[in-house]
Amino acid sequence: MTNSSRTAVCLLVISMGVFLAISSSLMAQKKVSELTLVYEFVISNGNAAAAPSPGGPPEGATNTVYIKGFKSRSEITSSLFSSTTLLDAKTNTAVILKEVSGQKLLIRLTPENWHEKNMRFEGITFKNTNETKEIAGYKCQQAVARRNDGYMLTVFYTRELIPEDREYDPQFRSLDGLPLEYEITNGSLKIKYTVTKLNLNPVPASKFDIPKGGYREMTYEESKKANVSGM
Repeated sequence: MTNSSRTAVCLLVISMGVFLAISSSLMAQKKVSELTLVYEFVISNGNAAAAPSPGGPPEGATNTVYIKGFKSRSEITSSLFSSTTLLDAKTNTAVILKEVSGQKLLIRLTPENWHEKNMRFEGITFKNTNETKEIAGYKCQQAVARRNDGYMLTVFYTRELIPEDREYDPQFRSLDGLPLEYEITNGSLKIKYTVTKLNLNPVPASKFDIPKGGYREMTYEESKKANVSGM
């Protein structure tokens, strides 16, 4: 066999190896358009549990996320507080439903409002670490994102499930997979989310219906003045 023949064979073997590696990676990934996630999360401040702040997430709450196509619903619930965000990623419009001290509020967000509300997540990029672990039966990779103001987001995500809607949670739009555990650190305040349920069954369309009554409706600007626009 001539040198040129050997070189051609080597290049062919390398090309086949690269092709098989890429094919294996793509086969392991599954794009999902319908998904339900339930996270439990806890809040801590240093070594002590943090008291819930006004308009913020209460201690021991759950966050349930429903995704159907390019519509998503995120519900934060506890015995003291509830907040639901309905997002249409195609139009970038959203509705926030809140219930605080028995008062039910419906806040409508235009595309400009939604952009303003999530500006703090713009430019966030994740860097993988060497740490991996299994969560809910999925192999997860750790990645970390930081901002100059001290905000840090540490996440374990799986590449086995890729949401078709990458906008369902703006802080993860640049993440190459599905977050199954993550911790937000802002100064001494930490909030850790861990998935407890993951369901790939179809999500009822009714989950994304906007209530037609029973809520006091306000604009995003009005909600900011009343200090009820958070979460």
